Amino acid sequence: MRASDYRQGVAIENYTQENLTDEWWSTIFGLSVKAGTAAAIGDGLVGMNIRVPLSSDSADVPSSVVVKLASNDPTSRFTGITLRNYEREVKFYNNLAATVDIRTPRCFYADWHETAGDFVIVLEDMSPAEQGNQITGCKLGHAEAAIDELVALHAPRWNDPALWEVDFLQRRATAEDASILQMMYSGVKSAFLDTFGDAITATCGESGVDFVHQLEKVLTQYVCEREEPFTVVHGDFRLDNMLFASAQGGAKCVVVDWQTPGHGNGIADLAYFIGAGLVLQDRRAHEQQLVDRYIAGLQSQGVVVDADWVHQLYRREAAAGVLMSVVASQIVQRTDRGDQMFTAMATRHIQHALDSETLSLIS
Repeated sequence: MRASDYRQGVAIENYTQENLTDEWWSTIFGLSVKAGTAAAIGDGLVGMNIRVPLSSDSADVPSSVVVKLASNDPTSRFTGITLRNYEREVKFYNNLAATVDIRTPRCFYADWHETAGDFVIVLEDMSPAEQGNQITGCKLGHAEAAIDELVALHAPRWNDPALWEVDFLQRRATAEDASILQMMYSGVKSAFLDTFGDAITATCGESGVDFVHQLEKVLTQYVCEREEPFTVVHGDFRLDNMLFASAQGGAKCVVVDWQTPGHGNGIADLAYFIGAGLVLQDRRAHEQQLVDRYIAGLQSQGVVVDADWVHQLYRREAAAGVLMSVVASQIVQRTDRGDQMFTAMATRHIQHALDSETLSLIS
């Protein structure tokens, strides 16, 4: 079932696990519901995810749901509010998810409190599907499934002029956008290299660290030269934000974490996923095949797209992953798992950009 099929709930100012009472749950489902003991799941860097068992006399109430809440960590919470991550995810599920074909969890309820910044999203529990792993990367089969879902996201709203009226979508294509990103990138670059510089040098050589410095010099051109046509983009299309079928079953591929939806060039999502979703040898072996699969998928949905244009833009958009690695790693709570993830992302994205000769394509 499509996301955004939610019910009317009781909006409250302070969404915490403790405030989600049986009365609140019963209002959402319009039936008598009792909630069991919640358990934390996943490794959310900006938000908190919990699985909540539910009991009811009605078969219309699922036996469990997944709930997303604001992070308890002050730094991550500040990031989620300031960058509008919480707001955007709620509005994606409520207003946009039903207009695209990508497989997302069914959304039972989503609300964002504008003043307090708190939010809650109640989602279908996708178990026994298993979360992808950004650190280990994926094999070709999972990569192909992810590419197919990316087509299902991009094709329905490809070059749709109505998207310009959707005000909560990110748009990074103007001089003002470039100035903000430049300030953020320059402000955290030194700390990023202090943390990840040795790993980058060990994996990519000195040219890897040099790329981080050189990208800073051309960020304005990179942002302002984003090429249309635009579509709905995920903005963080990576393995940790995907669920895949396990040996016990589950959907083939489900995409979650819609905190960074945007209106932009879909090829950035493509390059971002391939650049770090596969380990180096697998990416080099399969990337052209995966890009061609994306092109064929768009064309099968009636999208007119030039293959050479996609391949060239794919090389240019390798910069997107480096930009995300540098900035995102410095504005969320540090954890051991987070450091491992950002190490994998940074080294793979930088090597992807070096292999793609990305700087030569940014004038």
